[in-house]
Amino acid sequence: MRIRATVAAVSGALALSAFVVPAAQAADSGASHRIDYVKYFAQHASSGKTALAATSAPVGDLDASFSNFKIAKAIKVGTTNKVSSTVTYTMTYGADVDIASDNFVTIPLIYHGSADTPDSVQGSDLPALCRVVSAGTASCKGSIDIYPKTSDADLKLRNSYAGTWHGAAIAVDFESGNSSLQTGFAATLVQRNSTLTVNAAPEPVTKGATVTVTGKLARANWEDHQYHGYTGQPVQLQFRKKDSSTYTTLKTLKTDSTGNLKTTTKATVDGYYRFSFAGTSTTPAVNAAGDFVDVR
Repeated sequence: MRIRATVAAVSGALALSAFVVPAAQAADSGASHRIDYVKYFAQHASSGKTALAATSAPVGDLDASFSNFKIAKAIKVGTTNKVSSTVTYTMTYGADVDIASDNFVTIPLIYHGSADTPDSVQGSDLPALCRVVSAGTASCKGSIDIYPKTSDADLKLRNSYAGTWHGAAIAVDFESGNSSLQTGFAATLVQRNSTLTVNAAPEPVTKGATVTVTGKLARANWEDHQYHGYTGQPVQLQFRKKDSSTYTTLKTLKTDSTGNLKTTTKATVDGYYRFSFAGTSTTPAVNAAGDFVDVR
C-alpha cells in the first residue's frame, strides 16, 4: 500500500489529506486502509483550529500523543529515484485505543512551510510499525518516502521547497473515525542532491610544471528532473600525497555561471587532486573523487 500526503482546501482552511492505496492487496492482514484526513480537518476548521496548528499538544479526538520524533538531519533527493528516510517516535495512547487493530494506523509526516499553511507534505508508503513497550506506550518506526519524479501534482517537489522541513505524526482509528495529529517536531533538511567532478591534467606532468584542474558542481532540479550547474558557489581545490589519507586545501574558487570550475597549481609530488564543496541548507556537501597525477 502507498500512503500519499497532499495539501487540500477544506471549508476555507488548508488541510492535509493522506491516502493509503492498496497495491495487489495488503500482504499483512489482507485488509487495505484508506486514510482520509479531510473530514478530520473539516471538523477542526469549524472550531478555529487550522490543519497543522503549531503546537506541542496533539489536535484531535483520539487519545494518542507523540514524542521522541527522530529523523535524519538531511534527506538528499535527486531527480528520479525514490528516497526514503527512517523515522522513529514514541506514541502514548489511552486504554480505549487498540493499536493492534486493523482499523488503527499511525504514520510520520514532514511538511514544508508554516504549520498552519504548509505548502508541501510528504508521508510514507506504509503505516509505521509499533511495538508496545509498556502499558499505553509504544515505540514506532516508519519512513518518509519521497518520489522526485511523481506524476501526482500534490506530491511534486518544487526547487523552492529545498531546505528545512518539520516533522509530524498522526494516528487514525477507522472504526471510530477518531484521529490525533501533532506537529512541530524535529526538523530535517530536504536537499537537492549535488554532484561534483574533477579532472587534473596533464598526466603525467613534469615536476614544477603547471597542472590545470577543471570540474563542475551541479545539483538536482526537481522541476525538470535534470542536474544543472550550481553557480557562484565556493569550492575548495584539495590535494593529498600518494601515500597519505589526508587532503589539504590549496585554494578556494567559485563556480562560474554554468557551475564550472577551472584553476591551476604547480606539480610537486605524486598525488590526488579533488574539488570539495561544503554544502548549503538546500544542497548537500560533496567531494569529487580524487584524480591522480604522476609527477616525474
